Order: sequence, then structure tokens, then C-alpha cells
Amino acid sequence: MIGKIKTSTEKDYDQVIETAQAAFKEFRMIPAPKRGEFVRQLGQKLREHKDDLGKLVSYEMGKSLQEGLGEVQEMIDICDFAVGLSRQLHGYTMHSERPGHRMYEQYHPLGIVGVITAFNFPVAVWAWNTALAWICGNVTIWKPSEKTPFCAIACQNIMMEVLKENNLPEGISSVMVSDHEIGQLLVEDKRVSLISFTGSTKVGRMVSSKVAERFGKSILELGGNNAIIISKDADLDMSIIGAVFGAVGTAGQRCTSTRRLIIHEDIYDEVKNRLVKAYGQLKIGNPLDENMHVGPLIDVLAVNQYEMAIENCIQEGGKFVVEGGVLEGKDYESGCYVKPCIAEVENSFQIVQHETFAPILYLIKYKTLEEAIAIQNDVPQGLSSAIMTQNLREAELFLSQAGSDCGIANVNIGTSGAEIGGAFGGEKETGGGRESGSDVWKYYMRRQTNTINYTASLPLAQGIKFDL
Repeated sequence: MIGKIKTSTEKDYDQVIETAQAAFKEFRMIPAPKRGEFVRQLGQKLREHKDDLGKLVSYEMGKSLQEGLGEVQEMIDICDFAVGLSRQLHGYTMHSERPGHRMYEQYHPLGIVGVITAFNFPVAVWAWNTALAWICGNVTIWKPSEKTPFCAIACQNIMMEVLKENNLPEGISSVMVSDHEIGQLLVEDKRVSLISFTGSTKVGRMVSSKVAERFGKSILELGGNNAIIISKDADLDMSIIGAVFGAVGTAGQRCTSTRRLIIHEDIYDEVKNRLVKAYGQLKIGNPLDENMHVGPLIDVLAVNQYEMAIENCIQEGGKFVVEGGVLEGKDYESGCYVKPCIAEVENSFQIVQHETFAPILYLIKYKTLEEAIAIQNDVPQGLSSAIMTQNLREAELFLSQAGSDCGIANVNIGTSGAEIGGAFGGEKETGGGRESGSDVWKYYMRRQTNTINYTASLPLAQGIKFDL
């Protein structure tokens, strides 16, 4: 045991909401560049605590230490991005058809932003939302996964240092550790202007419905069923590295993890053999040991789902070329360490159509690029995708309107490892939401169009006459 946590109650929730409402009234009046300075200070403190926080992420979540440190770096990067963005929250200026009139648009803070995050990125997704919410003048209430509460408390303690040093209200940033009940309260509360939810498609569908009932706003980051197309013109050395890391990184528990490899028939056997050899070199063990490639699954429930997926795959006719299984013995006493595995399948298998949060990789053969793109798109999810090719025509077709239907489409890199500068999110059952970079900040603000008449007359639009 490393510690105990007192979970939040419904009474706590009401107090947090009231505190957040009061804090918002003060925080929204602070100029955006000044709010950006607070985010800069947060980024600096994250730099100072990077090693400790990265180790905590690795320890509590189970991803490798390098991935834990990388996740904290992602937090630092989004803070840097948000600082510059705080001086660019601009709208357009338009010409009016009426003489002596000026038109423009502007953006105002929304209010309370509820952030509900998953266990697999226990700190980065919170930072994506909080950094942008802050510079936009909002306040946040964070409901982290109950599977990674210590990471959330550590982040909140770092944030509290920034608030205290700048004499800011505590209600600007709150954390509520609990099971689904607090999340449900946030989702159904009309005082919460925006819900940013990261999690399963099943829960996301309920979140979307509940928020829509009260005409709130939501950002949904849901499941992925990501594929890499490996063309006969691909650099195979590069392709194998991208595929293996995409499939086994974070033990296959990223929403951008590679689930499917769609391989050209001319190179299928060579790619398969290379993958089998690469998987034979994987080291599975303590994520804090930098020599290890793969850590544990998050809990026994995840292990059960992994085993069930393997069984279902076999029942549907899948053939495993790298066998799976739960590891036992010394260093594996938790029962959460599993073998990354590879199966030859058809894309139509029910198990292939659904995302399994585990290191299971499916191999599918194709003849033409059009067929490969159709296979890739023929799943309910639409988060990340990639093609490995040195053929310019193939790359451009893949990125065209006739290509990938995903929110992320890459060429000659894998499906995972998105940078904060781009908008992150997907289509279809992935939810359609976007977080992180680009113009995502607009999700966190309310848009207003303004028309100013600086004459002594009142002409109407569209030439309408209204004389009295």
C-alpha cells in the first residue's frame, strides 16, 4: 500500500460547484495574456517535478518509465502552446452592408469545464483541457479515473502552488476522486458549461445524450480501432518499428494503439515473419525498469477482457502466429502481465470490429490500395490511421477525401504518438471531439457576433424599410 484516498461525496460536489462558480466570476475578468502567465508558471513547475511525476505515472498506471516521462513532457508542451495562444484568441472582422456600421466576432469564457479522464493517460489529457480552459478564462473540475487517483492529486498539488503564489481563488482548479457517481453529477449539471470526456464509446454515448438533454457542450474522445496499411513500396524496417511500438506501447492501452495491420499480399509473409522475430525480443516486466518494453495491464478486469478477446478470435477462425497468455511466476505476481500476441484474421470478425484495450495485433491481407483503405475504414471507430509507403501517389490518395476517414491520418509514422500542436480526436464512434492544438480553443469559449452602428441613422439589413 502506498497511500489512502478519501473519495468525494455528493455534498462535497455541491461545495466544489459553488466554489468554482465564485472563482469563475473573478477569473474571467483577468486578461487572457495574464492567464497565460499562470499557465507558464504551471509549465515551469511541471519541469521541476517532471522526474517525480513521470515515475508516479509509470508506477500507478503501469506504462514504461520513458512513456511516463513523455506524458509529463506532453503536459509541459501544451502549457507552452497555451501561453502563446493566450495572445491570439481572436475573431474575424467583417464588412457590413450597411453604411457606417462595423461587424466583428469575439470569444468569451464559458464557465465551468468538467474534465473526465481515463486511466491510460492519467495526467496529459487533464493538462490538454486545463491549459486551454485556463487561458480561455474558464475554471475546471477534474474527475480522474478511480484507477489512477494519485496522479490526479499530485497534479492538483502542483496547481495549488500556482494558485497560492498568485493569490488566485482555489475554485479555479478542483479535483474530485470518486467512482462514476461524481462523473454523472457533472454530466447532468447545467451549471457545468462543457464536459470533456475521455473513455469508452459505450459510456461516451450516455455522456453525449445526457449533456445534449440540457443543451450543454461536450468534447468526446472515445474508442479507437486503429490500422496501419503497409504498402509493397514501404520501408519495412521503419514499418516494423512503427507497428510494434504502436501495438505494444503502454501494453496496447492507448486509444491510438495499433490494432490492425493491413499488409499488401506481396510482402505479407515477410512482414509477418519480421513481426514474429521482433515480438520474440520484447521484454515484459516492471515498468520502472528502463530495459523493459512492456509493462502490465491496468488491472485484472483488463486481463479478463484480453483473455476473452483471444478466445473470441480463435472461435471466429483467427490464427495466432504469436501466442498470448498471462505471465506467472517471479516478478509477475500481480497477474496483470500478459504476452503481446499477433493473429491472422478477417476484418469482418466481430472481435476485430471492437476495440480491446490490450496488446493484441490483427494481421489482414490486401491486394489493392483501394481495398486496403476500404478495410481500414470498415470499423465503427475513426481515431487514428497510417500508411507506410514511399509511393507519393499512394500517400496522397490515403490523405484525400477518398482515403482515411479518421481524425488522424499519418504517412510513414505509426498511429500513436500525436503531438500537441495538432487537433487530437476522431470521427464516427470516436466521438467527433477535438482536444489539444490548432484552433481547439474555440470549443472552450462562447462565440459572439457584434454589429456597431456609429451613425445617427438606423438602416436595416437586406434593404428593409421600416418608417414610422
